[in-house]
Amino acid sequence: MPNIIQELPDKIAVEHFETITTGHNVRIERIVSNENTTKEGEWYDQSQTEWVIAVEGSGSIEFEEGRSLTLNKGDHLLIEKQECRRVTRTDPNTIWLAVHCE
Repeated sequence: MPNIIQELPDKIAVEHFETITTGHNVRIERIVSNENTTKEGEWYDQSQTEWVIAVEGSGSIEFEEGRSLTLNKGDHLLIEKQECRRVTRTDPNTIWLAVHCE
């Protein structure tokens, strides 16, 4: 049985996205961040709603409208579709679980 916190990719320069499963209008993925951030001036802008939980480590997210927050291990967040955001900080080997749905 696969384990979401084991078998992490080595020495990643950018966030590592791994699809766990997909279904009708849903995608579940593991995201591994290793002190990665979104490039200055770039924003994630997705066509689906995203629910994300910090499984290991922590990271900070800034939203285009100005708010920012930090998700620590166990914290979760619902991000509405087209809600522009960027990652401003992550701990080494931060693991996120993200569910994308319509």
